[in-house]
Amino acid sequence: MNHRKVFLAGATGLIGREILQGLLNDPTVSEVLCLGRRTLALQHAKLRSQVVDFAALPTLPPADEVYLALGTTLQVAGSQQAFRAIDFDANLAVARAALAAGARRAGLVSAMGASATSGIFYNRVKGELEDALKALSFEGLAIARPSLLVGDRHSLGQPERPGERWGQAIGRVLSPLIPANFRPIPAHRVATALLRSVNTVRGLRVMMSGEMNVAAA
Repeated sequence: MNHRKVFLAGATGLIGREILQGLLNDPTVSEVLCLGRRTLALQHAKLRSQVVDFAALPTLPPADEVYLALGTTLQVAGSQQAFRAIDFDANLAVARAALAAGARRAGLVSAMGASATSGIFYNRVKGELEDALKALSFEGLAIARPSLLVGDRHSLGQPERPGERWGQAIGRVLSPLIPANFRPIPAHRVATALLRSVNTVRGLRVMMSGEMNVAAA
């Protein structure tokens, strides 16, 4: 499809930044509208940046697809309620607004272990969001479930996450012994997997780290 119009929420994040660059470099994409709490510094002929309140989104212009990459950590959010407001409420609000604007396909950055029945709060919220998106009337939904991410958080002004740092160190040494879905994965490979899937997905597609690491290598 040519002249695709796309929404992106979470463009300032580790994976969202890679998704944005991929969309801007894609000749079939004519416009990218980034929704966020602050204006992007990046300037590009295809790019529009709109500051929004995710709890009260305005009516959005017509679009073909939406990428949902909003996310935080409990440590940064400060509470479970604040974490849920971003990872669940904001992503779902954008999905609903995009659907109302005509978007027929969606891509979600989720997490390994996402399950609405998980005993781990982080994974449970991720799973609940997946289920909420599945219940919407998108023609196609692509879900990426990465394991520990590899990427330059410093350049984004984000604090380094100790779990990722240790995971990367262990992964370098023990990678051949670690199951594929549990190996650290570069953020750009997650983005590439979604970019290759969202514009053609029909029904539901869930992509695990092992698949994304190989397909986008």
